[in-house]
Amino acid sequence: MKNVDVVQLSVFVLFLAAVTVVGFLAARWRRGQTLMHLDEWGLGGRSFGTFVTWFLLGGDLYTAYTFIAVPAAVFAGGAMGFWAVPYGAIAYPLVFLIGPRLWSVSHRHGYVTTADFVHGRFGSRALGLAVALTGILAMMPYIALQLVGVQAVLTVMGITGTGPAADLPLFLAFALLAAYTYTSGLRAPALISFVKDTLLYLVVIVAIVYIPARLGGWGSVFDSAEAALSKPDPATGRPSGSLVTTETTHWAYGTLALGSSLALFIYPHTVTGALAAGRRDVVRRNAAMLPAYSVVLGLLALLGYMALADPGVVAAVREAGNPQLAVPFLFDAAFPPWFAGVAFAAIGVGALVPAAIMSIAASNLFTRNVYTAFLRPDATPEEETRVAQLVSLLVKVGALVFVFAFGKSLAINMQLLGGIWVVQTFPALALGVFTRWFHRWALLAGWAAGMVYGTWTAYLSSSPAQEHFASPLAEIPFLGRSGYIALTAFVLNMLVVVALTVAFRAFGVPDGADETSPSDYTADAADRLAAPEDPGRALTGEGPR
Repeated sequence: MKNVDVVQLSVFVLFLAAVTVVGFLAARWRRGQTLMHLDEWGLGGRSFGTFVTWFLLGGDLYTAYTFIAVPAAVFAGGAMGFWAVPYGAIAYPLVFLIGPRLWSVSHRHGYVTTADFVHGRFGSRALGLAVALTGILAMMPYIALQLVGVQAVLTVMGITGTGPAADLPLFLAFALLAAYTYTSGLRAPALISFVKDTLLYLVVIVAIVYIPARLGGWGSVFDSAEAALSKPDPATGRPSGSLVTTETTHWAYGTLALGSSLALFIYPHTVTGALAAGRRDVVRRNAAMLPAYSVVLGLLALLGYMALADPGVVAAVREAGNPQLAVPFLFDAAFPPWFAGVAFAAIGVGALVPAAIMSIAASNLFTRNVYTAFLRPDATPEEETRVAQLVSLLVKVGALVFVFAFGKSLAINMQLLGGIWVVQTFPALALGVFTRWFHRWALLAGWAAGMVYGTWTAYLSSSPAQEHFASPLAEIPFLGRSGYIALTAFVLNMLVVVALTVAFRAFGVPDGADETSPSDYTADAADRLAAPEDPGRALTGEGPR
């Protein structure tokens, strides 16, 4: 491995220092009377406009792991890695339909989390707790994967070895992240996302223009990639991939795209970004505008083919034994040191923004739906915020421990599990904004069935290199095709929900009370309700119901 590149590291540190300053200054940006309320600390005062929300959601959805993992998947398997591109096209129409309704009912009733809504809609604390714990569980490996992205660029810049010295830069980066998230809440990643997305677009545009020219043009890139992918994989004896999907991969490609689209908007960090919007129309506009990021995602995926076309990069990745290093090695080889530092900074900042939002989303879920719901129902707004700040620190520490104790391979596999888990909350959350027909106990039973089936099936998946949790794909029962486990588990979930709802309704099993009304789902910012026990009324100046 090379010595530390001082120029690259200096540029990288300069950008991280700049975003740290921005993160601390964010505490004063668009601040209300106090930050000691979850509406302010955890949702940025529910005041972000179209422009800010677009950057925030973009920073939320397109992470350092996206920058690293999507091209790595293309590098390792070819066209199958492009499944991440169409799922955005499928997901955003769903966001357009679901997002404004969820924003309206959440704004009107003061819901901070997805579990708040599910609890209020179906009158079930148990179902709300299930949704909350699922979200927290799914967030932990996702945050850990942001560390994996930072580790990748630090490795390529020459910061290697073992022991505390090698891990110190990562500790420092996340210590600063923890500090400004603690003080500024959601405002910090909202402001930093401007820097992150600007760097992302700059690096991708330069890479798409400059690197193919350096490699002999796009024709040469695709020819070299095809030749590399057609070589037999030593572990399987078969070609590692192809430039286009084949008949045997169509089902896997399609189910990955469809299943992931169901999860995209109901991840807690994504909902947190949407609920921070100041008006209902902000969510609708962003659902129409965010597909621009899918174009960038497609260009990012092409970096995998470029890495395959560079023999030096291929050799470096094989020596390291880690396809996740394909893009960092490509940038290191193709760009002058100063711009490689800019590219690495884009990945580093791309880790900090979503990690901050994810930790805030997880802490909101714990505070509102575990601590306040079960332990301290009379907690004051200040107490809730203090607990959320503390939990956001613990979540980041947990992610660090997860990576260092179990390694990046398990973090990646657990993130795949996170997608399986989150999809199981789709019936209660996404369908719940349209219908109250589902019985609360049926939803809970369907969630449990999907969770058990999905987790167990993922556990049984194996490969020559790994015994368990080796793939998000498994054989679809009765079809004999390989497909995304999350989607199969979701189908099982829905079958259980529908069957038990019919049975419970037929036998008159009592259902929970719905505290929402039809008008709540089309309400706008001026229609916020404030009950006497709602501490938000003191901040917004709203009167009683």
